[in-house]
Amino acid sequence: MSDITTEAEVILVTGGAGFLGAHLCRKLLTQGHQVICVDSFLTGSEENLDSLQAHPNFSVIEHDIINPLPNNLYPTQIYNLACAASPRRYQADPIHTIRTCVQGVFNLLELAVEQNARILQASTSEVYGGPKEHPQHESYHGNVNPVGIRSCYDEGKRCAETLMSDYARTRDVKAKIARIFNTYGPGMAPDDGRVVSTFICQALQGKALTVYGDGSQTRSLCYVDDMIEGLILLMNSVETFRGPVNLGNTEEISILDIARRVCGLARQKTNVEFRPLPADDPGLRCPDITLARHHLHWKPKVLFDDGLKKTYEHFSQRMEKGTLASSPM
Repeated sequence: MSDITTEAEVILVTGGAGFLGAHLCRKLLTQGHQVICVDSFLTGSEENLDSLQAHPNFSVIEHDIINPLPNNLYPTQIYNLACAASPRRYQADPIHTIRTCVQGVFNLLELAVEQNARILQASTSEVYGGPKEHPQHESYHGNVNPVGIRSCYDEGKRCAETLMSDYARTRDVKAKIARIFNTYGPGMAPDDGRVVSTFICQALQGKALTVYGDGSQTRSLCYVDDMIEGLILLMNSVETFRGPVNLGNTEEISILDIARRVCGLARQKTNVEFRPLPADDPGLRCPDITLARHHLHWKPKVLFDDGLKKTYEHFSQRMEKGTLASSPM
């Protein structure tokens, strides 16, 4: 069984104002930990943290991790979720994206060494690129274009994994690497360009759903609650299990099928508009989660239709309140 921490920790969550980060902060607080959120707010939202601000064990520091961390931080655990995760956002400033992945991770690892803290790197299924192996096992080294428009993120995350592994080998850092596959749920930014949030917002606004390519490309979508559980289990697993470990749903769904299911939730006739497929967009994406099942006793529990309904209801409520543009949790 996983070696789960029972004592209260001082936990630093970088990127804590983002979609996953805010959910993680909330869950850690319910477990009785002291949580320090560090975010530059370049893509994270202060509104995502509104419900947490009054919590006595929660604090926020506005800081970009490409710069050295403040010297008054004493975490026992560090979760690094600090990087824009949607193509639209990480391509907007590719140089900053790769600096976040490399310089930012270096700064956090130095803090981990100084404080003897556990550290978890939120890596990504994007390290597999356009995979020639399906589903993707952690032993697969990927098929990534090092000079493409997505390379700042793909290669940045691959370098971050290298840094984590080298610090673990040479500096005895208690490092963990999670390869996160597509995640969705309440709190997603409506304008992040990801398929679930984009389709739902388009349907609610009576617009055509934009499908790139012919829609046959697949994604494996994991509900946010399941993903947060996996990250916490990995962080607190036995020290000998470092990863990388895939976290994601093994149920493959085509982009066109996602569009159809969103149209069904909208209960109205919604058109689909086809557009050219962007460069380096992967045609297949599905995790092999054998390692997560064995070492963490983890697998997704929320069915896609159930999670999609919750996500749709969240965005629908925001639209009724006139706050769909910001979509806080």
